[in-house]
Amino acid sequence: MSFIFSILMLIPLSMFLNFWMVQFFFFILSFFFILNFSFSYLWVNLSYSFGMDMLSYMLILLSFWICSLMILASEKLYKLKNFSNLFMLVMVNLMLFLFLAFSSTNLFLFYLFFEASLLPTFFLIMGWGYQPERIEAGIYLLFYTLLVSLPMMISIFLYYENFFTLDFYFLNENLNNFLIYLCMNMVFLVKMPMFFVHLWLPKAHVEAPVAGSMILAGILLKLGGYGLMRLMILFMEVGMKMNLIFIVISLVGGIFVSLICIRQSDIKCLIAYSSVAHMGLVLGGIMTMNSWGMWGSLVLMLAHGLCSSGLFCLANISYERIHSRSLYLNKGMLNIMPSLSLWWFLLSSSNMAAPPSMNLLGEIMLFNSLVSYSYFTMIFLSLVSFFSAVYSLYLYSFSQHGQFYSGVYSCMMISFREYLLLFLHWFPLNLLILKGEYLTLWL
Repeated sequence: MSFIFSILMLIPLSMFLNFWMVQFFFFILSFFFILNFSFSYLWVNLSYSFGMDMLSYMLILLSFWICSLMILASEKLYKLKNFSNLFMLVMVNLMLFLFLAFSSTNLFLFYLFFEASLLPTFFLIMGWGYQPERIEAGIYLLFYTLLVSLPMMISIFLYYENFFTLDFYFLNENLNNFLIYLCMNMVFLVKMPMFFVHLWLPKAHVEAPVAGSMILAGILLKLGGYGLMRLMILFMEVGMKMNLIFIVISLVGGIFVSLICIRQSDIKCLIAYSSVAHMGLVLGGIMTMNSWGMWGSLVLMLAHGLCSSGLFCLANISYERIHSRSLYLNKGMLNIMPSLSLWWFLLSSSNMAAPPSMNLLGEIMLFNSLVSYSYFTMIFLSLVSFFSAVYSLYLYSFSQHGQFYSGVYSCMMISFREYLLLFLHWFPLNLLILKGEYLTLWL
């Protein structure tokens, strides 16, 4: 509760405090939250239908960290006086909803805050997006989510009517009903997003400001995975029959999306589509319903949150200088900004699951999980893995090598703030692999 009240107190303060002061408070809260680390796999800090286990704890910590870095990345809003106080208000509200969603021990409360987190994201895209197309992107985001969220609410009420509890701790009934399985899980599949219901994601990413892209890739896609992990226990019997379909869709979709990545000319679009491929692996891991899959999904979600968010920061640093996201204009950066090329290389290599990043740990576990489920998945996994390396190298080589575009001469120097921002993405991503054993405590 102490963290909830801390964030609540920040809501009125965000309108009056200095821009960097709010960011300082966010970092302080992140470090205090790290001190709360529990070595127990059981629920801890229980009070008023809120509490944490290992899964919740890691995702809340990721939320605090990404939200702190979002403010660090949004200096342009502060300099241009572009409603920066209102931006802070939206940010603090978003953090509050995410904290409440991840720490809810009650299914209905989780659903409530899951849906509430949609609104601040919508305002971020509509208020601080770049092009007029952001209206279409916002509508896509809103309607994709709302269309599938009503059936979930009805299925929650139906569950409560039959079993008289919505606490996660007591969710152990076996719902052998395909319709309820679809109604409950479809909202998470859209949020992840699963191939076929992913079209809102590239649109939202391309039109969102850098903070919107970071929160979308870093946290909001993880809400879907978190919800599936919590609810998959209800669908053991029907899952044995139906999960294979979703595993095939996610893996084949991962290959198609990787091929789409290779022909992208828009940097942000490429990074957004790569998120669909990575979250497809996560979805496959969760659907296998074994402990390797659950553990691997958590690790890859954390790794993807940091890596994808860092790549969006890099894309934004180039965009602020060149005023274009096109790979045809963002060429030859190695000649002009060689120090930034190192960060492009480090984050692109993490994106393709090169050691020592956490992406590698997550992918190895998910490969174990999926191959133990069916040997046929080997074909798809090898292709997904190969193509993820292809589009990551494509992104790096096309943006850093080649003959540079003449308009680039107007480049500003890269500030210390931007190097710090990239370091704070990359360092935890490669440091946490040393303590990978803690991520298994909740299994």
